[in-house]
Amino acid sequence: MSDRKKVVVFDYGFGNVRSAERALAHVGADVEITRDYDRAMTADGLLVPGVGAFDACMKGLRAARGDWIVGRRLSGGRPVMGICVGMQILFERGIEHGVETEGLDEWPGTVEPLKAPVVPHMGWNTVTPAADSRLFAGLDADTRYYFVHSYAVREWGFEITADHIRPPQVTWATHGEPFIAAVENGPLCATQFHPEKSGDAGAQLLTNWLATL
Repeated sequence: MSDRKKVVVFDYGFGNVRSAERALAHVGADVEITRDYDRAMTADGLLVPGVGAFDACMKGLRAARGDWIVGRRLSGGRPVMGICVGMQILFERGIEHGVETEGLDEWPGTVEPLKAPVVPHMGWNTVTPAADSRLFAGLDADTRYYFVHSYAVREWGFEITADHIRPPQVTWATHGEPFIAAVENGPLCATQFHPEKSGDAGAQLLTNWLATL
């Protein structure tokens, strides 16, 4: 029996699913692109990509029952990873062109327009990982990752009140202003950048994620 981790790339119409599939297969995962409920629920890992507008992605995700699948997986401690808008929709809300849309509310925070001289933020940038990050293990501080986005979460308001609960690990980047580049929170993690487009660095990050499954 193969010991390769089974990963479902959730296909809800708003993500570069083929790029994600190739990147995960390259680092040794057994990958399937699907929106099938049973396969998404039973996979070792679920990857939720996302491109386009926050509101459109949320509508597409709900139409495919992806919101329910993500919630059920997390309630059972089963790993989920979001990428780009797939990360943004994990937050409480998004505001685009004056329209406010509810997200999955796994983390508090609002996705808002980046305040920077040049938008979108498109290209390579460094990040400042959390000290105890598992996603960024083995990656140097000057490593660059590929970003394409005009919106981001600029403030982190998650509070842990119980001493025995490990707080989320938050990674930051700067483009005009600081913004959240990645979050690791138990079985749930996400990146604002595209690991599948980040070359060797992205491959190492995906390898690190597979090691947590």
